[in-house]
Amino acid sequence: MDFISRLEMVLSLILLVSLGINVLLFVYSRNVAQRLVLISQEINDLRAAAASFATHVKSVYEMEMFYGDQTLQSLMDHARSFREYMDEFDYIYIPEEEEADAETPEIEEV
Repeated sequence: MDFISRLEMVLSLILLVSLGINVLLFVYSRNVAQRLVLISQEINDLRAAAASFATHVKSVYEMEMFYGDQTLQSLMDHARSFREYMDEFDYIYIPEEEEADAETPEIEEV
């Protein structure tokens, strides 16, 4: 009988340790997931700001007094290449469900 109670005690201790580890892993996983969602939202905001900037530069470039300006053309090309660079990271941070629903502002190519 002494062996069984000792076995029950060891198994109970193992169960408690296992439960504790599982709770800690759950809290850690939830924390990591929340951080990833926050990073995803911030990157999406950055992409929207870059797209807005590129649209603004394009509209200034198309104004009659600035049409053909090389500096604005270079700035517009740089904004477009930056937007394309940001588009490469879509697969990293946009969950598959959101990818279909994602509404990112599109910029006309010049």
